[in-house]
Amino acid sequence: MDALGVSILLGFSVLLGLNQALVKIVNAGLAPVFQSGLRSICAFFPVLIFAWIARRKLSISDGSLPWGLLNGLLFSLEFCLLFLALDYTTVARVSLFFYIMPIWVAIGAHFLIPEEPLNRNKVLGLGVAVAGIALALSGDLGPADDQAWIGDLLALAGGIAWAGIALLTRTTPLASCSSEMNLLYQLFVSAIILTLIAPLFGETVREPTWFIAAVFAFQVVFVVAIGFVVWFWILSIYPVSNMTSFGLLTPIFGVFFGWLIFDDPLTLTFLASVALAGTGIVLINRREPT
Repeated sequence: MDALGVSILLGFSVLLGLNQALVKIVNAGLAPVFQSGLRSICAFFPVLIFAWIARRKLSISDGSLPWGLLNGLLFSLEFCLLFLALDYTTVARVSLFFYIMPIWVAIGAHFLIPEEPLNRNKVLGLGVAVAGIALALSGDLGPADDQAWIGDLLALAGGIAWAGIALLTRTTPLASCSSEMNLLYQLFVSAIILTLIAPLFGETVREPTWFIAAVFAFQVVFVVAIGFVVWFWILSIYPVSNMTSFGLLTPIFGVFFGWLIFDDPLTLTFLASVALAGTGIVLINRREPT
C-alpha cells in the first residue's frame, strides 16, 4: 500500500480505537441500541448533504438496491452487537475481539475475490492473529465481572458482521457505488431498524448530560459522517484483505484509550494477545517474494 493509504488507515484505526471509549461514555446517557439508531439518523443528513454538494453519484436504480439493503441489515447487526457489548465488558476487551475482523475478511476474500487468494504470508499472519485471540479467550485478561464473556462474544459476532459488509462492498454491484451511497444505504436501514427495536432492550434514555451530548455529536460527525465515508472510499481502491488488516492495529489504540479513560486493567496475557494480533498485520501485508 502507498503512503496515502497507510496514513489514512492509521488515522482511521486511531479514531476507531477512541470510538469504543466514546460509545461506552454515551452508553451512560443513552441505551446502546437506541444510541446506535440515533447516531445513524443524525449522520444520514450530513452525509447526504455532502454527497449533493460534492456531486457524488446517488442512485438506487443501478442494481445496488438489494445489496445496499442487505449491507444495511449487516450494519444494523454490527452496531447493535458492538454497542451492547460495551455494556457488558471493558473497552479494551471489546477492541480486541471486535477488531479481529480482518481475519474473517481475508478468509472470505480467498473464496470470493479471485485476485486476493491466501498466500504463505497471509496464512502465517492469520495464524499468528488467531493464536492471539485463542490466548485471549483462554487466558487471564484482568479483573472483569461475571457477564464480561457475553460482551466478548457480542463483540466477536459484531466483527463478523463488519467483515460481511466489507466483502459485499467488493463483490456485488455496491463496488460501483460511490462511498457515500454505500454509507447512506447502511445509515438509512440501521436508523429504522435500530430505533424500532431499541425499546425491546429496556429504557432508551438513561442519564444524559451536555458532555455526553458533545461526545455523541463528535461520533456523528467525525466517526460516521467523515470516517466511514473515507473508509469506504479506501475500500474501493486497495485490496480488501490488505486494507482491512490495518484493523488489527485498532485493538492497540482501543486498549490504550480504555486504559487512559476507564483505567481498564492490562495483564501480561492481554498485552501478549494484542502483540500477536498486531504481528499479524505485518505478515498479512508483507509481499510474497517473486
